[in-house]
Amino acid sequence: MTPVEHPVALITGGAGGIGAAIARRLARRGWRIVIADVDDAAGIALANEIDARFLHTDVGSLSDNTAAVAAALSHYGRLDLAMLNAGLGEPEGSLLDFDPDAYRTLVAVNQDGVVYGVHAALGQMSKQGSGTIIATSSMAGVDASPINPLYAGTKHAVIGLVRSLGPVLEQSGVRINALCPTFVDTPILRDAAPYIRGLGIAVLDPERAADAVEAILADERTGQAWLLVPNSDARPMDFPDTPSIMADPTATLPEIST
Repeated sequence: MTPVEHPVALITGGAGGIGAAIARRLARRGWRIVIADVDDAAGIALANEIDARFLHTDVGSLSDNTAAVAAALSHYGRLDLAMLNAGLGEPEGSLLDFDPDAYRTLVAVNQDGVVYGVHAALGQMSKQGSGTIIATSSMAGVDASPINPLYAGTKHAVIGLVRSLGPVLEQSGVRINALCPTFVDTPILRDAAPYIRGLGIAVLDPERAADAVEAILADERTGQAWLLVPNSDARPMDFPDTPSIMADPTATLPEIST
């Protein structure tokens, strides 16, 4: 496949945190960027800073996702990366003091936003015969997370979707992967970052996530959950080979490294 001189990226949740770090990094690499976010002030400021386009986008709306892809095509004529990064943290109270409206908002952004974003991007990427989709999940999507179980549930769902779609989309020349960082210093943590550091747990700079996205873009694999932890470069997680386990009555589960 011939490299594109100025590839185009759509970044949801691109006005701050991980999304903004990725937008700045890719802009420095010559990418054309569309920032999709609900934070108009921050999104417009970043777009002016890196010569990008901004579109107010609620990722929980299918029509907003479709409009964001249409904006990329209108301004730049193609779409090479859909970085589905928008996310919310756990609503207060969780299941003990349940707020169904807050829960629906959490699912709309963290889970529906990925499904809608994939659907919106696929039409153009299928026509091109190429494209990359990266969804921001979390380490909470591959492990138990007792402090934020509802958030973890949405992030597990993202990884299940990515792993299941990988071989399906590959037939159209489209790759899809999940980025699964540990704690990153973003607005989702709110005031919790000092507390987490006080427990001796590292909080990553968003630039580490931008490093990971570059690694995923340079890799040919698809349907992977890329782990990002403090002392290692991002790498895909090893999951059990469930088809062979189900087919072979003598098979045993492999040891899972920690």
